[in-house]
Amino acid sequence: MLPSLRQLRYLIAVAEMRHFRKAAEMLGISQPSLSLQISNLEALLSVRLVERGRGPVTLTPEGREVLTRARRAVDEVRGIVDMSAHIRGGMAGTIRLGTTPTIGPYLLPFVVERLHAQYPDLRLYIRESAAPDLRSGLIEGQHDVILTQLPEPGADLASKRLFREPFVLAVASDHPLAQKPSVAENALSGETMLSLGPDHAMHAQIAALCQEHGAVLARDYEGTSLDAIRQMVGMGMGVACLPRLYARSEIDGRSSNVTVIPFQRNIMMRAIGLVWRVSSRADMFEQLSQTIMRAARQDLRDGPSPILVD
Repeated sequence: MLPSLRQLRYLIAVAEMRHFRKAAEMLGISQPSLSLQISNLEALLSVRLVERGRGPVTLTPEGREVLTRARRAVDEVRGIVDMSAHIRGGMAGTIRLGTTPTIGPYLLPFVVERLHAQYPDLRLYIRESAAPDLRSGLIEGQHDVILTQLPEPGADLASKRLFREPFVLAVASDHPLAQKPSVAENALSGETMLSLGPDHAMHAQIAALCQEHGAVLARDYEGTSLDAIRQMVGMGMGVACLPRLYARSEIDGRSSNVTVIPFQRNIMMRAIGLVWRVSSRADMFEQLSQTIMRAARQDLRDGPSPILVD
């Protein structure tokens, strides 16, 4: 049997007041009740804690050792209560965030600094996975929330759309389209289109785009990452539709062999959002959503093909 938190608090009160009557008054209990609880604690631990006699109460050497640990235990419990109250009032603790490799690395740098400034007690544990693994990881409890392409249906899942992201056309710098300020969808006719594999949500979108506008999907050269796609584009192996966030981060003003061109109208977009289990704390993820949306509005709406936040 373990000592109760009440017994530890009573021992601390006796040590601080050095008098059973005064300690009892401070605790709002009777002196006999206090004496009984201290005696029960001594019996439980099989050690004498208090030297009883005339004058101020004195702890035994064993009592002083127990007192040190009792204060530590009470402080830890108080810390748990304080942390719980803080969490109820805002974001704190650790959030396990899963994200696809085509979104997180290019969006989160704009978000993390804001989160740390607004919620200094929040810890964001970030893990990248392909979209199917993200969903299963969320359902199985490996992630608290995931940042992914919507929709992500499920009766046990809730979601919040953050923004819509347009795609831009990436071509080699010596491609005939590279000098155009923008392109129409009919410019895709006859072009070889590079894409990520079927495990990525955008693959189906790009395949449908090719079918609608006469491009040829290069199934023999499916990339394993957006960087791989960019490198193949630079070698003249085809063109690619790339997410605007990626192009902004990795190509704009950086690449000499790849040029990105906005479409004259947004013929391809993806909805980006947060998804969590309905049993989780929706208020916390709503706050996270608002922070991401503010970052998108303030930092990602400039230039051609800006992010669209509702």
